[in-house]
Amino acid sequence: MEEEQLKAILSSYEGKRDDLIPILQQVQTEFGYLPEEVTLEIAKFTRVPESRLYAVASFYAQFRFTPVGRNLVMVCRGTACHVRGASRILDEVERILGIKEGETTPDMEYTLETVACLGCCALSPCMMINKKVYAKLTKAKIRKTLSM
Repeated sequence: MEEEQLKAILSSYEGKRDDLIPILQQVQTEFGYLPEEVTLEIAKFTRVPESRLYAVASFYAQFRFTPVGRNLVMVCRGTACHVRGASRILDEVERILGIKEGETTPDMEYTLETVACLGCCALSPCMMINKKVYAKLTKAKIRKTLSM
């Protein structure tokens, strides 16, 4: 199935070096991450050395090399959140989900990340699950939120 999806994506391009980032973006959108086998095919198609492809893809935060859970949990570690207990919030989320920052639950339900700032400083401490912000968090609010 990956092969067919990749062929469909690559059919829109000429295989030039300039196509690399748009192809990576489209693959990221289609697969949710950049599978290793797929990136090797992209490197061949664009005639970009694998090391260069990985250098480009790892430079941009939008690209991932591992699958993400259905729910992306981002705990803010910005200054306001830090001062108001972001580390306790992160500890509680890790405890409830049974994973550490940067990991995904075995059932692929949750991926946990921290971010430098969600831009919700007046609502700190906060986290975002997918596109929804959860504000003024306490351990009790986190337990209620993650028991969805």
